[in-house]
Amino acid sequence: MRDNSGKTPVWKAIANALRTDLAEGRYAAGDKLPTEAALADRFGVNRHTVRHGIAALVEEGLIRTRRGAGAFVANTPTDYPIGQRVRFHENLIAAGHKPEKRVLTLEERACTKGEAQALDLEPGTFVCAYHGLSLSDAQPIAVFESLFPLERLPNITQALRADSSVTAALKTAGVLDYTRASTRLTALRATATQALHLKLAEGDPLLRSTSVNVNKEGQPIEFGRTWFAGDRVTLTLENEEPPIA
Repeated sequence: MRDNSGKTPVWKAIANALRTDLAEGRYAAGDKLPTEAALADRFGVNRHTVRHGIAALVEEGLIRTRRGAGAFVANTPTDYPIGQRVRFHENLIAAGHKPEKRVLTLEERACTKGEAQALDLEPGTFVCAYHGLSLSDAQPIAVFESLFPLERLPNITQALRADSSVTAALKTAGVLDYTRASTRLTALRATATQALHLKLAEGDPLLRSTSVNVNKEGQPIEFGRTWFAGDRVTLTLENEEPPIA
């Protein structure tokens, strides 16, 4: 039966509360959660309702269960720094995670007016559009779209086909170093397709990062939009300015 009252179902409220516990670091990866009986006492519900809430987190990959042993934390949110030198693979490896990127589509197309403005191009100029999925320890944490100006990086499409790492592909295309010129963060809800890729429910919270990366000459070489799973990533802003003497 569908609840048309507009109220959050109790099992979903329990899942949200446990998800918040994970996001705040109350439990680490591998920790055992309290028993169903203890959680039922905490939330004032029966064990069946608790089981329903836990099942939702199991489906998301946040919790795993072992018959007769209980429920355990499978993953905790990944710290992801946002600064001038954002490198997906390097950041996750430094944090003790295994990074992975999967190519969803690669295409060359004309850019829109807004994309042209971000990349300092004329509207309609062709770009390489890279749609992909970012994973940490085999768990999807973000979907992204990165646009690269073909007039500045004529070989970038072939480089990305050979190596899904943007940094490696840019080096192949002649960009040995780049920095982030701007970042904008926006809270959104997951669309049906985003939820499918990220193994979430449609409408779950996402955090969108919109950014522009530039080469050493200050020319834009990447305009990126990344949709992070809100409960799986903790974005941290890093100040990379040199200290004042």
